[in-house]
Amino acid sequence: MLKEERFEVILTQLKKKKKVMFESLASDLNVSEDTVRRDIEQLHRNGLLSKVRGGAILREKDPLSFHDRQSFLAEEKNVIALKAQQFIKDGMTLFLDGGTTLCAVANYMPATINIRVITNNTSLIPILSTFKGVELILLGGIYDNDLAVTTGNATCHEASRFIADLFIMGTCAIDADFGASATSMTDAETKRTMIRSSKKTIALANQNKLRRTEPLKICDIEDLDVLITDLSADHQELESFRRLNVQIV
Repeated sequence: MLKEERFEVILTQLKKKKKVMFESLASDLNVSEDTVRRDIEQLHRNGLLSKVRGGAILREKDPLSFHDRQSFLAEEKNVIALKAQQFIKDGMTLFLDGGTTLCAVANYMPATINIRVITNNTSLIPILSTFKGVELILLGGIYDNDLAVTTGNATCHEASRFIADLFIMGTCAIDADFGASATSMTDAETKRTMIRSSKKTIALANQNKLRRTEPLKICDIEDLDVLITDLSADHQELESFRRLNVQIV
């Protein structure tokens, strides 16, 4: 079967089932799972579907609102959150921005941690308010219900008044050539402000967000210090990032 014919089968099954898995596709197409992975990778890069662990989902079914994303890819978020803990130390001032992965990061912090957290992510309030040693500063601005964050000029102005030891940034998309990008202009500007006001920046990205771009650029890869994903650091999916001056975790 030609590659183009496999693509047609994959997309047809995806339209019917909403989600397809490597193992079942390999059986249906009578090819190896590695071949299916490469096919899905190409379709993902062309914007025709979204990769998830073990398979793919329809691009338009990729949850967009914060509330829809809370239970999406929970296992991957937990892996990323646990990896991030090694960078959080007592006495630090942290920027945490929007995204459900940042909520997972907060959930895994030690109960005795003593840090200052500056955030525009309102969903972090009920989590971090239970930590006696966390000083929580919420940035003002216009509330975005879809992203569950405050945004706008006021948010950026307040963020620019701080100097953070570490910015842990959620991402919509990250690519070795084009850097980190976002779907919202105000979200992108908030992230850029936090990067400028931080000594170190960590980007969080599950495998579904790797080698993808969105319309609004946040920064180049060179502006990041660490990239944390749910994949192992030596995974082939991260090969394009390895030649760059960024730590992969």
